[in-house]
Amino acid sequence: PGNLPSLTQFDFHERLQATVGVALVVFSGAGCGACRHLRRVLIDAAVQYPEWSLFEVDAGHEPGLANELEVFHLPAAYLYLDGRFHRPLAFEPRLPAIVDAVTAARGLPAAEEP
Repeated sequence: PGNLPSLTQFDFHERLQATVGVALVVFSGAGCGACRHLRRVLIDAAVQYPEWSLFEVDAGHEPGLANELEVFHLPAAYLYLDGRFHRPLAFEPRLPAIVDAVTAARGLPAAEEP
């Protein structure tokens, strides 16, 4: 493994709606150093939490999706639960911080999708 599954404008909504449980979507960019670091952490997360679905969206190639979800900075992360938007997430790019953020967000009511 070296990459996360990618989503595009053509499959974003369909693939997420078909995802059961936790789906974490990260918007990134090719020239973003923080994005590259977070990708490595998320690849580790995929191994340790195989029940989670982790996806990446290249904001440079998918500006429509970035605009739809009001992505203002990279990386940006969004939590989906059982195929539905749940809320944006903010966390340090460390696995324990990501797990804590997902766990805390799951206990909160869903936010309105941007």
